[in-house]
Amino acid sequence: VQLVESGGGSVQAGGSLRLSCAAFGYSYSVYCMGWFRQAPGQEREGVTSIDHDDYTRYADSVKGRFTISQDSAKNTLYLQMNSLKPEDTAMYYCAVRPDCRGYSGSWSLSWWYSYWGQGTQVTVSS
Repeated sequence: VQLVESGGGSVQAGGSLRLSCAAFGYSYSVYCMGWFRQAPGQEREGVTSIDHDDYTRYADSVKGRFTISQDSAKNTLYLQMNSLKPEDTAMYYCAVRPDCRGYSGSWSLSWWYSYWGQGTQVTVSS
């Protein structure tokens, strides 16, 4: 399984970015995918997650600003980020788990996921 993120970049506060995560080498009918971020010196943080039925979860810090979506036909996960803030600056990673056992309680935990991408940097300036 290979996950490849793209779409990161530098933007001013209030701006928008759309991240993509292309998945190769798997075709699961049941799965959960998530976006995480990690700023220098900080722990990896769960941002949002989606399952095979499009059920989503969001961290409080991004609710109303970020939207996760997927195109199953393209095996691609997206993260639309609006109203970006300097505190959103981080490396963003996508991850997948080929089942969703314990989804509600575990979606934001990095250890719960099986496969990870290499990350894409998002920098928001004030």
